[in-house]
This record gives sequence, structure tokens and C-alpha cells, in this order.
Amino acid sequence: MVPPSAPRAFRASRDRETHGPTPFDAVVFAGGGCRCFWQLGFWQEARELLGSAQRFGGVSAGSAMACTVLTDSIDGVLEDFIARVQHNERNFYPEALLQGERPFPHAQIYRDTILGCLAAGRMNHLMRGPELRVLVARPPEWATPPLALALGLAAHQADRAVRHRVHGVWARRIGFQPEVVSVRECQDEQAVADLIFQSSCTPPALPLCYRDQGPVLDGGVVDAASVDTVLPAERVLVLLTRHDPDGFVPEIPGRTYLRPSQPVPVSKWDYTSAERVRATFDLGRRDGAAFAERELHHAA
Repeated sequence: MVPPSAPRAFRASRDRETHGPTPFDAVVFAGGGCRCFWQLGFWQEARELLGSAQRFGGVSAGSAMACTVLTDSIDGVLEDFIARVQHNERNFYPEALLQGERPFPHAQIYRDTILGCLAAGRMNHLMRGPELRVLVARPPEWATPPLALALGLAAHQADRAVRHRVHGVWARRIGFQPEVVSVRECQDEQAVADLIFQSSCTPPALPLCYRDQGPVLDGGVVDAASVDTVLPAERVLVLLTRHDPDGFVPEIPGRTYLRPSQPVPVSKWDYTSAERVRATFDLGRRDGAAFAERELHHAA
């Protein structure tokens, strides 16, 4: 028996009285790098309640996780990424600089994992299913790419430092613009991988990206959990990746924000620990199972 009061990690505004036990027509996957494996674990256990959503949004690595969900390749992507991480000893290889190569292993591991998600005909499955929209950030026209990166990171840190904001405000105030792109605009697997990379673009771990001949940065610079990606939608589920303090998760009518029940074991750019990645996925599974049980109890 589940207690009537929900765990604090799951408290949010909702419209169950009107729409029944599965009141979501859209789902947003927030960014967070490797922390986003929590989202995959959560979906694994709660998919029967959430799988009827017809519109999906993704920001940064959250867009890769949404793609994974929509291609029904959760187990394969998890094991593929873990296998790659097991062969990677460090997050930085300074000796690569002497050979004119990138010292960060993230780009190759990330892109290969995305392409693996789309292999074996799953690209067609992605295009025929619910629409996935991805957020990228356009820097101010007056800012050079290095300056734009510095400003974007500063704006993001300001949002987090002041009120742990889920939805950023400072980047827009200094001239960054959100751009929402549907994966249905992509012609092939490489184009989907490019779009996800553009939404995740955070130099120096990932190289600077360009779209339509203009620079773009990680969509999380503008909004790490952009609901704009799924509008118009009446009932939106937002899957976060941080265990923010009580009181800082938004309460907005028509939206349900879910966060991990405790800090996730892996950090955003840690590509060295298969154990921490799997522990993050397992935490998501426990939280997803608790959420599903609570939803069923509430509907009974």
C-alpha cells in the first residue's frame, strides 16, 4: 500500500480529476549530461503510464534520452554507453594535444552512442512515432563564439546560484535566443546526431557546433527544461535530472515536474565510471517504480 502523501521528489501540480491517471500529452527531457540516465531508468519502470504522450521535447543530453525512448532502445543504449565508458580511463588526455588531437573523449563516445541508438532501422521508427523537438541556443550576434560560451555559462551559473532556477532567465536577458527544431527535419541518422550534438554543444568537452552556418550552444544555456519544445500542450510532464532543494521545483498549473529522489551518483561529464552510470539508471528505476505505484494507488 502506498501512503496517500507523495514523496517530496514527486509533488507537483496536476489535473488528474479531469484527465484520469495518465494526464500527460507531452513530455520534456531536461538536460544534464550523464545525469540524464536517471530519466531512462525512470521511463523503464513508468512507461506504461507515460507512453501515450504524443509530443516530446529534449534539451542537451535529454534530447538523446528522448530519442532513446522513442526508438525503444533503452537497454541497448545503456549497455552500449557503459561498454564504451569501461574502456575510457580518464575524462581528459593532455598528451593528445601534442598529437594535434582533442584531449576530451566525450565527443566520440557520445556521438557513437547516439548513432547506435538509431541503427537497425530505428531511424524509421523515430520518424513515424510521436514528434521529438530539440532546443538549441543561438548566441547574440555581437558575441564571438568564445565570448558567447563564457556569457552562457555565466548566465546558467547565475540562474542556479540565485534560486536554483529550473527555467533560466539570464541568457535571454543578454541576448541568447532559443531555437526549437523537430527531428522530422533531419534527413538521416547523421543529421539527427548533429542536431543532438548542437543541443549539447558545451566546449571544450564537445566541439563548437554550427547550424545553418551560425554558431549554436547547448540549449540548456537558455532553458535546461524547455517546455517551449512541446507547445501547444495542455498537460506536460518535465523530467528533471537534479535533486534540487525542496521549494525550488516549480508548481505551474498543467505541468508536473519530477526530480530524482536523491542526488544522482554520476556527474554531468563523467565518462569514466560504468558503476556510477548504472547506479544513476537504477535510481531512476526505483523512482519510476515508486511513481507508477503512487499513480495507480491514486487512481484506484
